[in-house]
Formats: sequence, structure tokens, C-alpha cells
Amino acid sequence: MTTVILAEKPSQARSYIEAFKNSTKKQGYYAVSDPVLPNETFITYGFGHLVELATPEQYDTKYKQWALSNLPIFPEKYKFTVPTDKKAQFKIVKDLLSKADTIIVATDSDREGENIAWSIMTQAKINLKSKEIKRLWINSLEKEAILKGFKELKNGWDYYPAYQEAQTRQISDWLVGMNGSPLYTLLLKEAGLHGVYSIGRVQTPTLYMVYQRDLAIQNFNPEPYFELKAEILAEQQKFVAKLDPYQRFKDEKGLLAFMSEKRLEKGSQSGLIKDVQKQTKKTSSPRLFSLSSLQSEINKRYHASASDTLQAVQNLYEAKLLTYPRTDSNYITEQEFNYLVENLNGYLGFLSKDVSLNHQEPNKRYVNGKKVQEHHAIIMTKTVPTQEKLSKFPALEQRIYNLVLRTTLAMFADPYEFEETVILTSIGDAVFKATGNVPKNQGWKVLFSDYKTEKQEEETILPLVEVGQSINANLAPDQKMTKPPVPFTEGILITAMKTAGKTLDDEEAQSILKDNEGIGTEATRANVLDVLKKRG
Repeated sequence: MTTVILAEKPSQARSYIEAFKNSTKKQGYYAVSDPVLPNETFITYGFGHLVELATPEQYDTKYKQWALSNLPIFPEKYKFTVPTDKKAQFKIVKDLLSKADTIIVATDSDREGENIAWSIMTQAKINLKSKEIKRLWINSLEKEAILKGFKELKNGWDYYPAYQEAQTRQISDWLVGMNGSPLYTLLLKEAGLHGVYSIGRVQTPTLYMVYQRDLAIQNFNPEPYFELKAEILAEQQKFVAKLDPYQRFKDEKGLLAFMSEKRLEKGSQSGLIKDVQKQTKKTSSPRLFSLSSLQSEINKRYHASASDTLQAVQNLYEAKLLTYPRTDSNYITEQEFNYLVENLNGYLGFLSKDVSLNHQEPNKRYVNGKKVQEHHAIIMTKTVPTQEKLSKFPALEQRIYNLVLRTTLAMFADPYEFEETVILTSIGDAVFKATGNVPKNQGWKVLFSDYKTEKQEEETILPLVEVGQSINANLAPDQKMTKPPVPFTEGILITAMKTAGKTLDDEEAQSILKDNEGIGTEATRANVLDVLKKRG
């Protein structure tokens, strides 16, 4: 009885081999043995997609030249081909799969992983019904996780619908690209615009969002407005207060009319402390990272592109330091929470400051198995590197590991606690409000305090005043200009793609985009941005 394990690429196959007791390298595959495996087991691999959709000219040579008369291109049956440079490896994989009694799909545990594996098996034209098909489904490439996964293999056919879904997406991309690009290019050429115009199912709506934002910036007309601020002097201490409720005025005339109505004068004027409110408040640590939120945060902090971040996280995953990267979840299950607790001391070795990690019971803000579908949030694995080992990684990978580590550890720390003071001051018939925060317990924020990129919040400390106390106020109109929207960064754009649809008027379109988490997927958004940049 022969078993063949199908990995997505050589590096993934090597990770599996490192977990097994014995392996022998062959041309394009390995013979392996381990107590968790049946006798006569082999591992082979693709180079990502070994099988691709055929281009239009492979259906008919007339499609070599773009012409409006050839559109739309809508094949009755879609053809798949193996690229020339991958044919040798495909033959090795095909021969092994043909001989196999059991096939273990061990590509990435996601929709695209299913597409890669089932496309290869389908193109190999083997009788799949005659084979036993199993699925390895893991979130980490650590030895322990791999061996556990091979002990608990799932029924491969249960994941067949994910392949159908992925292939449908692949075909829809093909149809939009192969029809839309020639159509727009040829019509624009007739209108005097030369060049190739690339149309894509996800890239074109993304480009449109950027266009809309650029248009809003371009057409923005700054307008002046006025605010009224009071600089208040109480017991030789100054603080600034704004109108309550806050108000802005289109012109100075409107401001002066308001001041007259409320018995306010420019310059010095007396007033009274109307109310002093003190309240202790707490803020929880940030949520755990999905790929999109990590890409967005890394872009904000270090200006790294979405694709560079994805590659760096993938490298850390393959180095067995972080869990599976292409996840859209911000939650983990109790299983991950428990191993994090067990390894807390190891993780703490990366911190230069002492931090209390007292909260070692699961909190639903971070730990919720019901909200984890295919993959949990990106966290550290049980493998804790030394500082020396981590220092050998590229700078971006070090930064990402450190940020994931601190964000994950933050859920074990105290909340950030501060005392909020609100002073309401009565001047004439108007009320002015000042708010100040005094930290009481830095809590989880200690984890980020030695981050140079972390913006320190400015703390406004207000003086001690009492209700009924007389003060002196200096009232000054403040002229400002409205500001245009900010241009998209890659980080903001990734978030905009994920939340696309929230600004739509069409309720049906809104619900579709809500169900599908916006446009693109965690795995493809970075690539879409790369394509747009590459095509200018």
C-alpha cells in the first residue's frame, strides 16, 4: 500500500521531512518513514501552481490578435495546462499519484491550497474515486504540530468544495481579465488613448477606490472656519478649554454674533468653575493580528509594502516561529491560549522591561473558538528563538516577530488604567470644557514603551480646582482651514479593501461584500496592489 503526501512547494516538504524520523532524497520527491506514517510513504511537491488556466490563443489562434469581433471569449469548457518549465516536476508528481493507494493533501491549509492540490490531481487524470484521499490541516510547521496533524488526518473529500470555490474564482478572474482588458484597450484606442489597460475583478475596484480618493483630494477646496478657545488661569496654572458643546463657525461674523449672545468678550474675562468630574477608565490591549491588520500596522510603523510583509510573515512561518499567516481571524482557541501560557517565560526573554502578565485565564476579546473558522490569529509558535538567532533574520522579520510577540503578550497584561478629569468652566452664558488624563497603571502599554515608532500620547494634566472657584479666562478666536482627505497608504488601502462595501448605497451589494469580507482575500490583496504598481 503506497501513500503519497502532496506538499505545495519544496520548502514545505522539507518542513515535513524535518519532523519525520527518516528520509531519503530522490529526484523531485522523498521517501520517508515515521511511526505516524504508513509503510512505503513518499512526499512530493509542486512549485505552487503546477497547473494554470490556458490563455485564449491556446483555444484558438485567432485570439493572438486582439479584436472587438472576437469578444466576448466564453469557452464552453475551460482548459488547464502545465507551464513548460514545470512539466518535469508535474510528471514526477503524476507518476507518484498514479501509483498511490492513499493521497494526503498537505498543501497550505486554505482555499488556494485546495486549488493547487486538486488541480494537479485532476490534470494527472487519475481515478480519484479509486484512491483514499486524506487532508493534513495544520496552523504551524513546528514538529509537534506536524506530527499531531498526521495522526489526526481529515477526510480529503470534505475540502473538495473549497477547490470548486477557488477554481470558480480563478475562472471569474480569467473571464474579467481576458475580456475586460482587450475591450477597454481597444475602445480607448478608438478614442485616441494608446497603451494596454489592465482590467481585473479585484484590481479595478481597488484602483477605483484610489481614484475616488485622489479625486476628492484634487477637488478639495479648503475653507476657513473659526473656533473659540479659552485659556484659563486658575491658581497660577493655565489650561485650555473648548466650547461645550463643541461648535465651529463659518466666518468671524457668526462667531462675534455668538459671543454677543452669550455675553463673551475677546481677551480677558472672569468666570467660575462649574463642575469637576473625575473618572477612572481602562483600555484593553489591541486585538490579535489577522494578516490584513498586521500588514496595515507594519505599513503604518515601518512603511513596508503589503507584499513585503506577507513574504516576511511567510518566512517566519516557514522558520517555525509564527503561526499560519494567511488568516482573516483576530481570535485564537483555548488550545493556543494554553500553550502560550506554558511558554510565557520564554517569550518574556525578548522584553527589556518588566511587565506583569497576571491575566492567565482566557478572555473572549482574544480567545473564542466559535470565531475561528479555518485559521486562528497570527501568534508565536511554541518554538522560542534566542535573541541571537532572531538577530540573524532580516530587519523586517525581526520587527514583525517583535510586534506579534508584544501584541500577543499584551492580552496577559493589565489594562491601561488612567484617571480622566473633566473641568467645565462657566464664562458669560457659555460653558467651556477641558479634559486631561493621568496614567494610573501603564499595564499593557509597558510592552510598547521602548518602541521608537510608537507615538507617545501627550498627557494633559489639569490643575486641582474646586466647583465655584473664580478664574480668569482669555478668549481668543482661532482661525483654521479645513483639510483634504489623506492619500491612501498601502496599509490604509488594505483595510479599505477588507471593509469595502460599507460606503455603498445598494443594500444587496453591501450584504454580499459583508459576507465576503470586502474585496480580495487575505492571501491575494498584497498581490493585487503589486500588480497595480507594476502596471503603473
